[in-house]
Amino acid sequence: MQAIALGFVLIILMGTVLLMLPASQKEGVSLPFHDALFTATSAVCITGLLTADLTETFTAFGQFVLGVLIQIGGLGITTIGLGFISMSGKRIRMRDRVLLREALNYPSMMGLQGLIKWVLLTTFVTEAAGAVLSFFVFVQDYPVWEALGISIFHSVSAFNNAGFDILEKGQSLSGYAENVPFCLLTAALAIAGGLGFFVIREMARGFLPRKWSIHTKVVLLMTVLLIAGGTLLLKLTDNISWNDAFFTSVATRTAGFSTYGIERFTGAGLLVIVMLMFIGAAPGSTSGGIKVTSFFILVRAVIAYPTGHSVTAFKRRISTQTVHSAFTILVIAIGVIFLSTFVMCLAEPEQPFLHLFFEALSAYTTVGFSMGVTPELGVIAKICLMLTMYAGRLGSLTIISIFARKQTQLADLPEGQLPVG
Repeated sequence: MQAIALGFVLIILMGTVLLMLPASQKEGVSLPFHDALFTATSAVCITGLLTADLTETFTAFGQFVLGVLIQIGGLGITTIGLGFISMSGKRIRMRDRVLLREALNYPSMMGLQGLIKWVLLTTFVTEAAGAVLSFFVFVQDYPVWEALGISIFHSVSAFNNAGFDILEKGQSLSGYAENVPFCLLTAALAIAGGLGFFVIREMARGFLPRKWSIHTKVVLLMTVLLIAGGTLLLKLTDNISWNDAFFTSVATRTAGFSTYGIERFTGAGLLVIVMLMFIGAAPGSTSGGIKVTSFFILVRAVIAYPTGHSVTAFKRRISTQTVHSAFTILVIAIGVIFLSTFVMCLAEPEQPFLHLFFEALSAYTTVGFSMGVTPELGVIAKICLMLTMYAGRLGSLTIISIFARKQTQLADLPEGQLPVG
């Protein structure tokens, strides 16, 4: 886990250096180091929070660097590096297999070499298809070569749930809010990235739900419920179109694109968005949040424990260790978001609490939605957001494994009674 965490740091630093090059910045632009570092961190952590306008700040080369950082951040440096080694015909060492299993959050050591090839192939084929289809939209507003570059960047950003865009039509995708096919395409790319490679692979092997693993069943069930429920709630709370409600429901679960400005939502609508952001998408995907499987287990545990029943799903019992992990993930997520918000409130006392809380939540869940205050923040608050994005990309259990050392308990301690509730 330490190697994975260090790998992300190195890629962020390399990306920062590349973004600071004169070739990356447009003439007359002087990007401070901390803003370059913030942009690189946001790209590698596939978040989408920005302190500088991408179209006005970066050249085509700088935007290419950002696209590469997003791709590496989405797949992980371990997956990409070992993938190319595998495709060259060389065998992956056992130590590297363990590292890859941890990077992909894969439950088994079996079939890793075949899985990594499939992950890379699926990613590039999906992104290529998304770029081709997006091109027919962008070519109507941009010159051919510029439209091609925007299409590739958009497809990579959408599939990796990064929320970055290099458009000149206003905030995020608001200029294309009326283009329903394009919005559906972007949503499809984000959903595919959010499902996770294991789910996509299992579905590709055969559309026989009874043979799917419990992981796939839970991910698909929760994805449908959250998208449908989010769409209905957002339509209920705000006077927006069904297309905007659906797209926001999808993007809120870490894609980060928007067709309807976040600042325009009512308090009830923002509460729905906060809930969806916190939950996120699936493990082993390009998304953040506490993950739909953790949320599912938490709900099932709350229902089961008072009645004395085991936590179950699809006629299978969920292990106690898994339930404990889900509660640990919840507590750490709340703790990091609370700490980040607290630090920013101290550093930026003039900013509204809701805005700072929303930025901290968006950073940890790697969504990238913003209330518009990120560019206005001082250096301390920006550093706080960078650390929050980094923690969110690594995940709660990875954070624990880095700082906690396993110790063998030689004897059971006497049981104590402590009232709760």
